[in-house]
Amino acid sequence: MSDPAPLPLYMRRSLFDPSPELTAVRDQEGVRRVSTPYGTDVWVVTRLADVKEVLSDPARFSNARQPRFPSAPEMTREQIESMRAGTLLLFDPPEHTRLRRMLTPEFTARRMRRLEPRVRDIVTGHLAAMRAAGPPADLVSAFALPIPALVICELLGVPRGDRAAFQRCTTTLLDMSLPLEERTAARMEMRAYMAELVARAQADPGDDLLGTLVREHGGDATTADLVGFGSQLLLGGHETTSNMLGIGALALLRHPAQLHLLRREPERIGAAVEELLRWLTVVHSGTLRTTTTEVELSGVRIPANASVACALPSANRDPALVPDPDRLDIARPDPARPDPARPDSARPDSGRRGTGHGDLGHVAFGHGVHHCLGAPLARMELRIAFGALFAGFPGLREVAPPPGFRSSSIVYGLTSLHVAW
Repeated sequence: MSDPAPLPLYMRRSLFDPSPELTAVRDQEGVRRVSTPYGTDVWVVTRLADVKEVLSDPARFSNARQPRFPSAPEMTREQIESMRAGTLLLFDPPEHTRLRRMLTPEFTARRMRRLEPRVRDIVTGHLAAMRAAGPPADLVSAFALPIPALVICELLGVPRGDRAAFQRCTTTLLDMSLPLEERTAARMEMRAYMAELVARAQADPGDDLLGTLVREHGGDATTADLVGFGSQLLLGGHETTSNMLGIGALALLRHPAQLHLLRREPERIGAAVEELLRWLTVVHSGTLRTTTTEVELSGVRIPANASVACALPSANRDPALVPDPDRLDIARPDPARPDPARPDSARPDSGRRGTGHGDLGHVAFGHGVHHCLGAPLARMELRIAFGALFAGFPGLREVAPPPGFRSSSIVYGLTSLHVAW
């Protein structure tokens, strides 16, 4: 077997950090044209201001116009349209706006508060099972992976017994070291599975999210749209949160002063989650954009019909965002939120400054019209899970063997993290 092609620049990491080469591009060039394993070139955008410009301007940087990879398997137009249907990340306004409007009410802060008791029960149950099994434990398989998967299963109405099958599909789909044909097959398998669930929901709508969408939007959304909604939520609803839980736990274990502060002042959990999201940024770049006209970023001219990748980890380590951005600091002042130790610390103009951890700050959940729909759910799960883990296991420590990393995945994270207590 031949060695896998090297990862594109925007996916390279150095443990918790963007690769030194990517950081150098941000500091010295801003934008660089690079090759990818699939035979196309991509313009990598690395600075925070440029990344936000790309993500907030679908007229010049289109999600709908996706590049054609030379190594991609041949598909008919009907197959392509069917695979694309309902996938919000592959549409621009106004079609994106129409589709997203159907899902937005299901992810409001009020809806998330209703879910909190069940999420707490799921977290408590998994931590109790881990404690009962005794150390050592793999924190990924016992905690980080199953909790978000079970939450999204219950939200969508996916039988929990199917969890292993869909996780295998999502892992394959996101692995850039695999042939594009294999990844495409995994995507098709996931959509076929979701089509079965949608058909059941159409026949007998339940109280889960798929049933709600069928009842409330069955006349506006096609069956293919519903399949796309479900597939995207199933993928995004557990992959990013699972990986944040695993690598976030490792980051805190390797920064004991930060972990000690969090245990001493558990009210900082919200700020800790935001700092971990910024500092780790497990999604490398999100969906590629295509320029609709010639554009200029950081003095670099990018031609029309060029593929653009936003290096989100690099943008979140941009000194324009926070001072000393390579330092993990859960007590970092945030203009968008008061310091719990100093109630008078919020500034009234903070929402306009865009330098803190609020949605005008880091881009871990993207930015603009494609800002992650499930961000409120992810934040809630991370707050509850990290809080319960570190409060309930005061002696938690990393043990051998060393953690495994998902170095070739579109979503960065861990394959294993062995701990004892």
